[in-house]
Amino acid sequence: MRALFVGRFQPYHLGHHEVVKIILEEVDELIIGIGSAQESHTIENPFTAGERVLMISRAIEELGIRKKVYIIPLEDIYRNSLWVSHVCSMVPPFDVVYTNNPLVYRLFKEAGFKVLKTTMINRTEFHGTEIRRKMLEGVEWEKFVPKAVIEVIKEIGGIERIREISGKDF
Repeated sequence: MRALFVGRFQPYHLGHHEVVKIILEEVDELIIGIGSAQESHTIENPFTAGERVLMISRAIEELGIRKKVYIIPLEDIYRNSLWVSHVCSMVPPFDVVYTNNPLVYRLFKEAGFKVLKTTMINRTEFHGTEIRRKMLEGVEWEKFVPKAVIEVIKEIGGIERIREISGKDF
């Protein structure tokens, strides 16, 4: 069985990481769709699709899981009624969708897919908005993301980017 899990992953954090581990216990293969792939260099979406692919692929490598994981950037099309068919055209066929996003849940359900809600893992701490705020303010953020993600963010100058695009200097 192959599953689809879509998120923006700005950045990929330990909540995502735990959900991925849980999904991989239940399926044979996993497609991770990187939503809003066209977005980057903003406070809400500071990282490029390629940088997010790198974060996720390196973090999954750390798990040592031998199952097939596909990581595919998905650009927004801004038409909810067509979004599911757009996603389906961009990824391998799948049997089930995992999400906690109410809109994603509704759209795939209406399209006839089996949709399962993911477990929410410590949502107050493992939340992209909160992690980006910590990065911006110079507060400890590293404990909320896998080690591989820390390395990628440092490699690409991610903290400096977030601070520059926000207009803040620390």
